[in-house]
Amino acid sequence: MSKPSRNLERIQRSLVSRYRAEKAFRLCGIAAVTLGLLAVLVLFADIFLKGKSAFSATYIQLEINYDQEVLGIDDLSDEGALMLADWDRLHKTALRQEFPQVRKRSERRELYALVSNGAGYDLKERLLSEPELLDQTEKFWILADDDIDTYYKSLLKGRAYTARLSLAQLERVKQLIDQDRIELQFNANFLSRGDSREPEQVGIKGAMFGSFFTLVITLLLSFPIGIAAAIYLEEFAEKNRWTEFIEVNINNLAAVPSIIFGLLGLAIFINFFNVPRSIPFLGGLVLAVMTLPTIIITSRAAIKSVPPSIREAALGLGASPNQVVLHYVVPLAMPGMLTGSIIGMARALGETAPLLMIGMVAFIADVPGGFTDPATVLPVQIFLWADSPERAFIEKTSAAIMVLLAFLITMNLSAVWLRKKLERRW
Repeated sequence: MSKPSRNLERIQRSLVSRYRAEKAFRLCGIAAVTLGLLAVLVLFADIFLKGKSAFSATYIQLEINYDQEVLGIDDLSDEGALMLADWDRLHKTALRQEFPQVRKRSERRELYALVSNGAGYDLKERLLSEPELLDQTEKFWILADDDIDTYYKSLLKGRAYTARLSLAQLERVKQLIDQDRIELQFNANFLSRGDSREPEQVGIKGAMFGSFFTLVITLLLSFPIGIAAAIYLEEFAEKNRWTEFIEVNINNLAAVPSIIFGLLGLAIFINFFNVPRSIPFLGGLVLAVMTLPTIIITSRAAIKSVPPSIREAALGLGASPNQVVLHYVVPLAMPGMLTGSIIGMARALGETAPLLMIGMVAFIADVPGGFTDPATVLPVQIFLWADSPERAFIEKTSAAIMVLLAFLITMNLSAVWLRKKLERRW
């Protein structure tokens, strides 16, 4: 065989081997991506299956007599009398009438444990909303205790969880089921209340408002400062060692772990400036510092994407450098700036570590009404519930994760939509 023939044969064998290696590498990449997507789908499915039951709650129907002698009030407009009224006595009396065979103190204690510890507050709200019910009787659906809620939901799924219930309580629940006096209803408390020690009473409204106020402060601080810094560094700053030093540090700060910014907030904002702990204003300051590098980097990339011909044409028509930047470059780069800012806000919404360092891990039962009220945020609320021992907090944690994921997905989709809607092809 001639030498050219041998070389051609060698080249063909090497090509076959190279194509085989490329095909194997491509298959490995497809397999890795598929495995990652399957893992994400399994995670989302697990969260959804565990969290969807949190949007329903178990209620027990009782005949409530709003007897003013039992309550010890004569006038519903008397705030002092309303505070001293024995609201729990209403549902306790109804339970004793429903189960008259219960007489011992220990049995009554188990009987009263069928309903939530906060049932008295619900009855108070009901009577204040319908004052004409005073000295009247009505059938009212009362929120059940978390152990009853867990048992009833598991019973409907075919695997009853009875670990924390006595035999007497199970008999009472069975009697209520036979009488159609117990059922699942939409859990409005989960979306309308703040945190609570009782799993059946918890809600995410307080955490949602805390996240909202915190993100407002973050946006008001990080967006204008980040945009201004990007414009200055890209359009006006001289290229010297000082600007190179600033650019290197901005790039490094974008990769710094988020807990470092929490330590920064603890050392400067709290210890030096004496900003109160656990308020949205402080959380917004810390998250603004954390998101600034991301906004600056993405904004500079958006400014660089504007063709030089735009600047040259504007200068040729007599525009000043400031006019070129403000009237031509910035408007054309704004879609990219907005996209980067939304991505930075989405990252800030999902952060936990820096907020833990500045005290936003405190138990906050009330819904914050402003930027200086004590508050927590959704990621921290999830962290607190995940650490709770009660079984009912598992579904509440998963449901809160679902809400947080919904916000994050919405923000990221809006960033993609803005980029597709406003970007220009050059």
